Amino acid sequence: MTSLSSLSKARLAGLASAVFVAAFAGLAALDGTAPWHAAAVLLPLGGIVWMLRELGRTRRSLARAQQVCKQVSRGDFEARLTDIRDKGEIGELMWSINELIDRSDAFVRESAASMDHVAHNQYFRRIVDTGMVGAFLLSAQRINGATDSIAAKVGEFRKLTGDFEIAVKDVVKTVAASSTEMKAAAGTLGTTANDTTRRADAVATASDQASASVTTVAAATEEVASSIREIGTQVQRSSEITLAAVREADATNETVHSLAAAAGKIGEVVNLITEIAAQTNLLALNATIEAARAGEAGKGFAVVASEVKQLANQTAKATEEITQQVASIQTATRRAVDGVEGVGRTVREVNEIAATIAAAVEEQSAATREISASVQRASAGTTEVAGNIHEVTAAAAETGQAAGTVLKDATELSEQAERLNMAVDRFLASVRKVV
Repeated sequence: MTSLSSLSKARLAGLASAVFVAAFAGLAALDGTAPWHAAAVLLPLGGIVWMLRELGRTRRSLARAQQVCKQVSRGDFEARLTDIRDKGEIGELMWSINELIDRSDAFVRESAASMDHVAHNQYFRRIVDTGMVGAFLLSAQRINGATDSIAAKVGEFRKLTGDFEIAVKDVVKTVAASSTEMKAAAGTLGTTANDTTRRADAVATASDQASASVTTVAAATEEVASSIREIGTQVQRSSEITLAAVREADATNETVHSLAAAAGKIGEVVNLITEIAAQTNLLALNATIEAARAGEAGKGFAVVASEVKQLANQTAKATEEITQQVASIQTATRRAVDGVEGVGRTVREVNEIAATIAAAVEEQSAATREISASVQRASAGTTEVAGNIHEVTAAAAETGQAAGTVLKDATELSEQAERLNMAVDRFLASVRKVV
């Protein structure tokens, strides 16, 4: 293809030929052969003029084509060659340039539209390759294939992201639920531990009170036992005195006076027995009150105390009867010696009553020993209960501390789960902005 510089040279060569022909025609005219030579000169000159005109038109067409190509090279795909009047190769060249621009413009527009949708994570837009040929068609197919591949990869990534979100959310929910359950369990455990501590303290106080009451009952029981031993001694002494009085009454009348004196002594003993019986009754009453205070543990002691009270009453009745008999002895003594035998019989009755009292005292002594043993066992039990309660209190305190630790760990776990959930949300939001 001839360049613009070549056309300019051809035009200059045509002008030079025209000048040469004109000069030759002038010389022929001076020589006198002008008619013949004029025809020979004008025909080539006309051809040269026509050629110069065509060269100029071709030069202008090529300049227009050059300008459009420069615009396209700068990215202006709206530029076109219009009003094409040239025929032949120049015209075909200009129409080919327009067709090239059309194909390039269509390829660029389709590619830009497809890539713009891809940039916005929209992968349905493809390059319409209808009418494309050669490298344009191959490039369009490659871009469409790359878009398909990106869409598939992004879809797979989105699926993986969704699965990841579901899995992590499930883990976070599980951790949160577990931490909530741990907090609730720790709270319940702490409350239970505190309640156990309060109850254990109350039981310990009650146990200490029960132990003090048992100690008091033990002391009272020892006093009752001592009184019973004293009663036994006095009964034994009364029995000896009555026997001596019987012997004195059988021996001589003089013993009546001695019997009177012995009767006086018997009266004193009876008074002592009466006082002992009253004291025993009072002690039994006190023991009954202490047994009632001891509650369940004092039921058995209350029964024994009741029996002691009954025996005291019986003793009182017996001593009252003895008093009556002593009065009879004194009356008989005043009447005469004939009453000695009656006194003897009365004294024997007194001896029998004393024996009965002695047996009752022995039974009471045995019951008191049993009460004492029971009280000792109750004291040991209350001491053991107190020790166990202290251990329970210590265990409850340790449980409370453990519950506090579990509650703290559960709270930290809940906070970690919340932070993990927030981090996952931020990560997924960032990922969704990308894909």
